[in-house]
Amino acid sequence: MRLEKYFRNIQQDLKLFFFVLALLCLYRVIFMWRMSAYMGEGAGGDAVALALWTGLRLSLKTAGAVALISFVFSTLPNLFFPRLATERCRLAVGVAASFLFSVLFLGRFPYYREFGMTYHLQIMQGFHDDLSALFSTMVWEYGLVWRFLVVLLLAAAAGYLLRCLLRLPVVGLPSALSGKRLLRMLSALSLAALTILFAVFVRYGGGFDYAHGINWENAGVTGDLFLDECILDDGQALYRAWKSGERMALGGIEGVDEARVTEFARRVAGHGELSGHDLTPYLARHAKGARLPKPRHIFIVLGETWAQWPILEKYEALHAADGIKGLMGEETSFYTASFMPNGDFTSVAITGLVTGLSEVNAYVNYQPRSFEEVYPTAMASQFKGLGYAVDFWYGGIPAWDNINRLALAQGFDHFYGYPDYHAPKQSPWGTTDGHLFAALSRHLPEEPPTVHLIMTVSNHPPYNLDLAAEGFDLERERRETAKLEHVENPDELALELGHYWYMDKVVTDFVRDTMEKYPDSLFVITGDHAVRMNPGASPTLFEWQSVPFLLHGLGVSRDILPRNVAGGHTNIVPTLIELIAPEGYEYHSIAAPMTEGTRAGFNRDFWLAEGVMGDMAGKRTEFLPGVESADAAHARAEVDAVLPMMRTLSWWLIKNGTKLP
Repeated sequence: MRLEKYFRNIQQDLKLFFFVLALLCLYRVIFMWRMSAYMGEGAGGDAVALALWTGLRLSLKTAGAVALISFVFSTLPNLFFPRLATERCRLAVGVAASFLFSVLFLGRFPYYREFGMTYHLQIMQGFHDDLSALFSTMVWEYGLVWRFLVVLLLAAAAGYLLRCLLRLPVVGLPSALSGKRLLRMLSALSLAALTILFAVFVRYGGGFDYAHGINWENAGVTGDLFLDECILDDGQALYRAWKSGERMALGGIEGVDEARVTEFARRVAGHGELSGHDLTPYLARHAKGARLPKPRHIFIVLGETWAQWPILEKYEALHAADGIKGLMGEETSFYTASFMPNGDFTSVAITGLVTGLSEVNAYVNYQPRSFEEVYPTAMASQFKGLGYAVDFWYGGIPAWDNINRLALAQGFDHFYGYPDYHAPKQSPWGTTDGHLFAALSRHLPEEPPTVHLIMTVSNHPPYNLDLAAEGFDLERERRETAKLEHVENPDELALELGHYWYMDKVVTDFVRDTMEKYPDSLFVITGDHAVRMNPGASPTLFEWQSVPFLLHGLGVSRDILPRNVAGGHTNIVPTLIELIAPEGYEYHSIAAPMTEGTRAGFNRDFWLAEGVMGDMAGKRTEFLPGVESADAAHARAEVDAVLPMMRTLSWWLIKNGTKLP
């Protein structure tokens, strides 16, 4: 009886398995069809077929995980208790899985439009976000309500179909195999062996070992970024996010080499003659002498999603970046397009500037060490030695993502979020940029020489500013975005560009007004990241990742830094120190100042150097706008010359502090 029951139950588990597999494949096909505008121009039918086949193999693992739950809680109990009714448990597992995958399927569309990939590390970052603000954004910006209603319909339909499928008759165990004891034993062993073989085959994604199977790490086989993402069903994408978050907690990232920390310490600033087990002296640098009059106020502006692509000449008709382009044209400005954010998240950009550490897949703003001791590379201490007070101005909630605690723990004198300067709340994320900079302007006369790190918030979903009241012609912008190629929703892009325009206008108006009142001021304008707003379904790497770097103020000239310089967020503070500090002033930094002609910028997944941009995996390289030819191998070598050193030392400081092995 038990053998007969087991034989029937595993057939039911197989029904559930193939049902879930079919559902995942169906959702994959629908997503590929609806989002086909994101497919690269060179991707043909062969690549699509390869993506579908590889995706099917990978989804064996996800469907197998669901069937395993049924096997454990329905089939195995029936093996020991044959009279136990467990069919409802199997149906419940299938209905729950159908609901979950329907939720993820509907959520995948806005997620991909936002981040250019399916579920990844941003999911883990979301757990640290303001959940109420996140929920409000999902409701008003991403249609949570109607999407949830569609989910209910899809899940109900899937549940009904699964119920019908499970009610279909199964094959009984052949009587010849259930007769004599020896035959029953052989039958039981055979079924057990087949179950194990099937489980192994599914576990490895259509193979019997890693070499011949498929997993999320080696599934990108088509050469097209969109199709490679489609290969991952939502279950595997969530597994990728979880594993990536797990590795992030451990600081696992390409370039970190713990065994070479002392070697890198000696190399970072040319202190090869030093010895000892304290890392701090190795990071010491000495300023070459001021190139600018000492500013009364220094402003470092991190613009929310201040992507660089609207500045490009090909998008001039959009007029979204007229403010920063106007500053770029002035004689007291230096601008480089060869600049990279510290990462894809706002908090990573902020922590890079506050601590001077590169992203190494470790949430610096949640590490206990960040609140117990000041990193020697921290921004505040470098400027305090020059007589500055150091303040943080934020358009959002002070406690968001531990940023206020981190800044104050790392030496900032004050942290001002919008409740601190009594600004009205505009969106779930905070107040408008106008209120932020108005509050800062009112504060300046009361301040001694000060460095201000400023983080804006208006250019962020939900895009709910009254753009007409601010002077932006949204209808004109819609006509212009409709002319762009590969734009899935021109009206949505026009609205996003309107908020970009507002940020650009508020920031540059503040720069001009402040220069009139305090002409001895110095400004840096850059973006926290570029990911979120793209000029089409298939942006270039530059459009997707790069942010601007503009230096403006008294004494700045177009040749104050080398013409071909490249860098990133962690280069900003040492660069400012070298521009304003007296000769011999000691400061600490892993990243070199751009005054020395740095050649590379990078973040977690992408790099930029010598007119070339590429991904860390080495699958894709492109020339920067205006560059017709360059040596990609040489460019990557420039990155590899500094990346391991910067990441290893950053990782070491976060995990171990300043004590060397």
